[in-house]
Amino acid sequence: MKIQESGEMYLEHILILSQQINHIRAIDIVNRTGYSKPSISRALKLLKEDGFINIDKSGYISLTASGEQTAKKIYERHNILSGIFRKIGVSVENAVADACKIEHDISDETFEKLKQYFTDK
Repeated sequence: MKIQESGEMYLEHILILSQQINHIRAIDIVNRTGYSKPSISRALKLLKEDGFINIDKSGYISLTASGEQTAKKIYERHNILSGIFRKIGVSVENAVADACKIEHDISDETFEKLKQYFTDK
């Protein structure tokens, strides 16, 4: 299933939060992103319907296997791309911002070739 860029971003935020805190709620995503509670609630509803997250009775959010796989893929792309940009002299701020834009659109082939080229050196 193809997921929209915004959905990928939310999954990435959930993955990062899961590495920092044990139980994630919508308010944690609101605090991390600065987006409104209604926007987060709508996005979470769609992610749940599409099978990327689970939300239990207490409102705790967890990634499904497919959600975790997607989140890890995007997070890896973000880290590798921002690292490549830093290696070639881009400022941290621009490296992170540009990686965020590119990570969702770059083809698997191009990403893998960049990753091989820059991480083998």
